[in-house]
Amino acid sequence: MSPAVLNTIEVFLNGLMAGVMYSLVALGFVLIFKSSGIFNYAQGVMALFAALTLVGFQTGQIPFAHLINVVFGTDYHHWGEGMNTVLAIILTMLIMILLAWIVEKLVLRYLVNQEPIILFMATIGLAFFLEGLGDLMWGANIKVLNVGLPSGGSFWWEDVTRTWASEGSDYYGMYIDVLDVWAAGIAVVLVVALTAFSQFTKTGRALRAVADDHQAALTVGISLRTIWVVVWSIAGFVALVAGIMWGAKSGVQFSLSLIALKALPVLILGGFTSIPGAIVGGLIIGVGEKLFEYSVGPMIGGATENWFAYVLALFFLMFRPQGLFGERIIERV
Repeated sequence: MSPAVLNTIEVFLNGLMAGVMYSLVALGFVLIFKSSGIFNYAQGVMALFAALTLVGFQTGQIPFAHLINVVFGTDYHHWGEGMNTVLAIILTMLIMILLAWIVEKLVLRYLVNQEPIILFMATIGLAFFLEGLGDLMWGANIKVLNVGLPSGGSFWWEDVTRTWASEGSDYYGMYIDVLDVWAAGIAVVLVVALTAFSQFTKTGRALRAVADDHQAALTVGISLRTIWVVVWSIAGFVALVAGIMWGAKSGVQFSLSLIALKALPVLILGGFTSIPGAIVGGLIIGVGEKLFEYSVGPMIGGATENWFAYVLALFFLMFRPQGLFGERIIERV
């Protein structure tokens, strides 16, 4: 094959990997919307907060150290060398479960049967609160996250693909980030597990019942408060996984919360109520923006990855607003 064809294949594969990373964030949105009817604008910030907390535990950083030092005139920043990665992940997950309980206790319990726009605005407020809390707890500096996953290019894949080029051509092989491959595998496992949970468990069916009608779910004995704690806890776990992958790839920084904006086109394409749709939508966005940047970007000045996904989502809204896998909702008035 010619180097031009191989380069196109490389761009396509890297687009698939980027799409999986987008899908990890979109999963949290779909999970909460599918089970509670709430579009959780705070999902991206939850990924950031989880990643900050994980790094804090790993490095032995004292939460609120800056505030404590200002109030008491001390100079403490770390309580030790940190803890084992597995233990840090477990403790971070417990923190996300506690966060889910607090959100239900202080926010959601007062919004039962409220209009969707009110619930949406509540999650916007939650997003800003969590971002400020993360800054206050762990500081705003960029942090390195290492959970032991391999990263960097695969030399084996480069050696294999180098042999695909035509003899005599100047081609050095395809670059694929090993971390992206791990993210793809983890995303597949998450999709299978969450789909099975939603379809085949009693709790999963209760989640869907709550999303359809809060009041009807209450009348048949479903505890709305318990369901919301469960679903926000699971979304917290998804946010932790997304935060680990994105944090390991680009560092834990406050711009990490902006990945929620890239998840919006993914949701529009895949559908707000479909877990597999989040994956398919992410792959379409990832591949589409990479191929468009590679083929058309140089002709129009580049930087097309910043807007391509939103233009594609706009076309979907015009012709199929429920997305590829979303359910068409008909409301009778």
